[in-house]
Amino acid sequence: MSAPIIWIAIPFFVGIFSLFILRERSSALIGGVTASVLALIAMVLPIDIALLLGSISIKISPSIQFFGRSFEFNTADRPLLVVVYGISALWFLGTEASGTSRRFVSLGLMIIALLTASIAVEPFLYAALLLEMAAMLVVPLLVPPYQKPGRGPVRFLIYQTLAMPFILFSGWMLAGVEANPGDLGATTQAGIVLGLGFAFLLAVFPLYNWILMLMEESSPYVTGFLLWALPTFIVIFALSFLDHYAWLRNSSQLSNGIQFTGVFMVASGGIFASLQRHIGRILGYAAIAETGLLILVMGLKSSEIVTITFLILISRGLELTVWALALSIIKRKAYSLRFNEVQGLARTYPVAAAALILAHLSMTGFPLLVGFPPRLAIWGELAGQSLGTSFWVFLGMLGLLVGALRTLAVFVMADQGKSWSMNESLTQRTMLALGIFGLFILGIFPQALQPFLANLPSLFEHLGQ
Repeated sequence: MSAPIIWIAIPFFVGIFSLFILRERSSALIGGVTASVLALIAMVLPIDIALLLGSISIKISPSIQFFGRSFEFNTADRPLLVVVYGISALWFLGTEASGTSRRFVSLGLMIIALLTASIAVEPFLYAALLLEMAAMLVVPLLVPPYQKPGRGPVRFLIYQTLAMPFILFSGWMLAGVEANPGDLGATTQAGIVLGLGFAFLLAVFPLYNWILMLMEESSPYVTGFLLWALPTFIVIFALSFLDHYAWLRNSSQLSNGIQFTGVFMVASGGIFASLQRHIGRILGYAAIAETGLLILVMGLKSSEIVTITFLILISRGLELTVWALALSIIKRKAYSLRFNEVQGLARTYPVAAAALILAHLSMTGFPLLVGFPPRLAIWGELAGQSLGTSFWVFLGMLGLLVGALRTLAVFVMADQGKSWSMNESLTQRTMLALGIFGLFILGIFPQALQPFLANLPSLFEHLGQ
């Protein structure tokens, strides 16, 4: 059996099959078990190496041809597959606790399969088309059946679609630049077109308003899944561009532009988060700020770009899972998610409130939480490169911290006579407790991620080498 069949075809067809599962619990279990098994296979079985089990020989071939295109995984991709499907398992297992419809698992599996295919396809530019297909599958998740779509889903799909011609056209231009790197005009044009494409994909300011609309119009759990899945693979796609084209890696102007964009998103996201009175929008701005950190890291002149990027992506996956699940539980009680509606909820939903605050603090880089190690690594890189950049990143993180403290104050603001009670279900308390445990364990023992991080730079031929 080939690796693309295992990690692309199987989850895609399991997703189609799970559409016919009527029970929400069964659907969540199928999705969680499927993703967990795929992560375990990636962890245990080598690719393109025969493995003897008694008299049985097992070998996973690395590639397959499909419609003239090659899809290939190699040994270097295994840690990435473990991370992607491991975090996906958390999202799918939390479906029942979040109250999300059973379509989430089926469409989610298909989305992850398409996104995984985007890192395996050759030539790598075809990943843009697979990203667009995944974005189109997200829309049925964001819009309930028989309901008119709001502005958020429509604007999301428009921006993702607008990115495709820019990305594909820039690929054609970059081929010419690679053949004649001395042509300054063509180099500048290619850089601008490529930048516009990724600005739409990564929701760079001022193109991130759809995120805030989705936090008000759609399910927080589905929106959180979107804010984890798509940016994760888009960042990997962007790193592939930097790895493939030497002039992109070596251009100081491009590096400065990427750093400025990242810093602006971090600072603006943090400052706006501190001013919000809607806990869903606060999550949106926190995700924007963290995307800014990812963009900032890509612009650093460092051999640790890949390691720091994946450290952020892993922590982001766990933070968004816990935060979105807690927010979904709270939304059942306070649909609008405004401060005046969630006031005092720490006394009636203490586990959900605690999980939300801890996930929020983790995104600020609070010590002992999973978000602290990647931010510590970023501070270490910035300290030797730019104190001005460090200041603006600190300002953005400070804004997120102020937002967390304001949310905490609202949660505990209740009448003295109001009694404490737990209104979360057993399933909800269990999932939230596991998430909180993960936030602390990976924050206190970040070396547990070392086996995955050590081999991830080998995904790229030049970056991080």
